[in-house]
Amino acid sequence: MPTLKLTYFDFHGGRGEPARIALSIAGIEFEDVRVRFPEWAALKPLTPFGSIPTLEVDGEVLAHSNTINRYVGRLTGLYPEDALQAAFCDEAMDAIEEATALVSATMGIRDPIALKAAREALLEPLTRALRNIDRRLAARGDFLADGRLTVADLKAFVWLGDLASGRLDHIPANLCEEVAPHLHALKGRVADDPRVRGYHARVRGAAT
Repeated sequence: MPTLKLTYFDFHGGRGEPARIALSIAGIEFEDVRVRFPEWAALKPLTPFGSIPTLEVDGEVLAHSNTINRYVGRLTGLYPEDALQAAFCDEAMDAIEEATALVSATMGIRDPIALKAAREALLEPLTRALRNIDRRLAARGDFLADGRLTVADLKAFVWLGDLASGRLDHIPANLCEEVAPHLHALKGRVADDPRVRGYHARVRGAAT
């Protein structure tokens, strides 16, 4: 097994969390480097593309969350071997990444009026993204690919948790529940997976 170091911000959620969950529930050891926001300015120019997460694999650094998710998915058995099912997995992760980028583009807005306007303008494209992914899920069964839990489901789970967290001002916390019932049900299925419950119990225990 390679030596792994996953670097991402010091919070639960976001682009680095699916890989954290996948490695943890598979019992694969990795160094979990959690960057505090004041440290980011100094670290940013040292990353391959000026962003995190990054995953160091035996000294080689991988960037971009979906690249990391695919690699980690293969290590953990949470990525399909069948080419078409792998494409379904990739499609879902890419669609979620596009939607995530919409919200990320508003994170630096400090003016309350401008933030409100920007977030309200996101409701239509976010609703469209949720409904589109929801239709794909409905056509494929209980999971986004391969008929079982994959890194695509973990990415969806984390994304939907972020949307429902109440931390995103002017984005209704119940948006997914209202417009994407199959995705909302998927979020619950992943949360109830004993492996995921165990991960969250360990994380909460480490934080206390």
